[in-house]
This record gives sequence, C-alpha cells and structure tokens, in this order.
Amino acid sequence: MTNGFPSDIHDILPNDSNRAVLIGRIWDPRVSGPTPVLVDGENLRDISPLAPTVSQLLERNDLVAQLSKPSRFSTICQLGDILEQSRPGADHSTPHLLSPNDLQAIKASGVTFVASLLERVIEEQARGDASKADQIRAEITGIIGDDLSQIEPGSQKAADIKEILIEKGAWSQYLEVGIGPDAEIFTKSPVMSAMGHGAHVGLHPISNWNNPEPEVVLAATSKGKIVGATLGNDVNLRDVEGRSALLLGKAKDNNGSCAIGPFIRLFDDHFTLETVKSADIAMAVDGPDGYHLDAVSSMSQISRTPESLVSQAIGKHHQYPDGLMLFLGTMFAPTDDRGGAGKGFTHEMGDLVTISTPTLGKLVNQVDRSDVINPWQFGITALMTNLAARGLL
Repeated sequence: MTNGFPSDIHDILPNDSNRAVLIGRIWDPRVSGPTPVLVDGENLRDISPLAPTVSQLLERNDLVAQLSKPSRFSTICQLGDILEQSRPGADHSTPHLLSPNDLQAIKASGVTFVASLLERVIEEQARGDASKADQIRAEITGIIGDDLSQIEPGSQKAADIKEILIEKGAWSQYLEVGIGPDAEIFTKSPVMSAMGHGAHVGLHPISNWNNPEPEVVLAATSKGKIVGATLGNDVNLRDVEGRSALLLGKAKDNNGSCAIGPFIRLFDDHFTLETVKSADIAMAVDGPDGYHLDAVSSMSQISRTPESLVSQAIGKHHQYPDGLMLFLGTMFAPTDDRGGAGKGFTHEMGDLVTISTPTLGKLVNQVDRSDVINPWQFGITALMTNLAARGLL
C-alpha cells in the first residue's frame, strides 16, 4: 500500500485469483473509449472480440468457457501499470480502471440487514439531526429490541410484530420494507455513471451526516440469471434521507456517489452464489487526520436471500434488456462519534474507503465533494458513438 492506496496487484485481486475468472473495463486511450478486459495473471487482455460491452458479454451462456484460454486474446497492458494509473488524482488520460459494468441498470436493495434497519428508523425519527440519534436508538430498541434477525420478512410473525408496533405508535416505513413482504429496490445510479477502483466518490455539498455502505453487487443478465458478483460502495447521505424518504434520490444519486469494482468475478466451479452468501465484507475508512475505522458485514446476516432480491427487481413485472447490477444492502451502521460526542460518524474530505472480501478482492476510493470531482461526461451516447467509430457495432 502507498499512502493507503494499493500499490501491488495482489492487494486488489481475490486471494485465489489464479483460478478466478475476472472481467472488467479499462479506459483505453488508443481508442478514446472503454474496452472490456480479462485478468490473466499480471496481464489485462482485450475481450472485445467476444462482445463490445460487458452487458453483452454477460449474456453469453458460454462466456466462462470462452475465457478459459486467455492466450486467444491480445494483451492491452499490465495490471500493475493500470493500478498505478488508477490512483486518485492520477492522470486519467492514461489507461486506468473503470467500473466493470457498463449498460446494465444499477439497482440497490435497502434495509436488508437488521443493523441497518434500526439505523434507518433512527434516521427517520431524527429528521436528519445526528445529535438525536443515541436517544432515539435507545427508545426504539426498548420497544422492539435489537435483534430482528429471526424474523422472516413477510411471515405471519412479522405481521404480528407490525400490529404491536402500530399500536405503540412505533411503526416505520423502514420496518415495512425490512420485515414486510416487499423489499426496497431502488435505482441507485444512472447507467454508465458508476465509478471504478481508484476514482473519487462524491458527497453532495449540502450533507453533514453521511457514510459509505460496503456491499456485494450481483451481476444479472436480462433474463434475471445471476452470473457473477463484485463489490460496491452505495454512498449515502443520512441527513438528507432522514429529512424525508422522498429525498432518497438526492441522498443516493449524486456525481460520483456509486462505486463498483474492481472486477466482476464470474460464477464457475470455484465461485458460486453460495460463496457470496457466506462472505464477510470488510470496510476500512482512513482519514487524512489519522482517523481509522474498521467494520465487517456478514452476508450470513442478510434477511432476504440474494435470489429473492433479484426476483423482486427483475421478472415478468419488470425487464432490463441490458441486465442489471444489484447492490444487496449493508449491515454497516456507523454509530462511532467522529468530531464530537453525539455527532456519530460522518465523512471528511480525503477519506480513503477500502471495501474487501477474500473472494472478490478490494475496492478503494477516496472521498471528495460531488461538485469538486470530475463531472460525469461519458454516457450512453458517447459509448455508442465510440463503438460505432471502432467498427464494433
């Protein structure tokens, strides 16, 4: 690590990278656009001959087999060089990592872990005022306890608890999606807007109470088939969402507020959805002031299965012709005070956020303001124009 940012390829790859099938995207200055790549040891190989976009690649039933002989594809560059050029503040006219998804819809599941469920209720009751959080946390847990993990969402037991809480005047819209029959599925970020490993993530300048949300992100095809997974940071403005749930879009979708990467790991004999279900997701926040925070989310504590969340996002009721990336939610609910008693956790500009798990590697991003980081300029029209000029359409 150099100044907290990974300097060696083994710092960001899965611990069994020698048998992992990893695909992603890089910015390729040779063609002034993105190129899908396969990780082959220290090499990044151009797999655009199979399909010009990652969304199309994932639609191939034979993709893992097609990628089993990497030497078929030309090498673009060395991963170590790309890693150095992907550092925050690096010259991004050179090759660098992009988010591994492109044309897929970017969706997210909310309130899928008990810990985050309680914190969402607290945000709602606090109306965006962080100083009220401790008092409200004590009041709420005094009524419902702090362990709802044994309650199956949508079950009769959940319905009975709902009736009790309504009688006590303690029911919440967050409890509705936390233990009710319908999951919270929302659009996290526009297509093509996600940041990759090494890029800055952005906070809206109006926010004074915010946090990272370390999550597993599933890659699903247009038919809803889950074909791989990666890591994500669902950057969240707690004060904005706390003022009103109708401000969810403003709390969740700002310039740079979504990071995905570093690579999508495809499912095969060595890595399956069961691997994802047993993963522990670690997160570290390192501030320029020496502040350090460690946290771990365990996928085993999720209240809804990944399959059920995908089925609520896509099916006969809703189609995504280019597939989707689905954030599965987080149990990370930062309550540690930073900057004064009772103020809870919030970001400082320059924070380095590291999200990792052994089977998916490590996603690292630096925090800055959404109106200060580079504006988003390369969207769907730019991609289509670029691919057409390259003869890939």
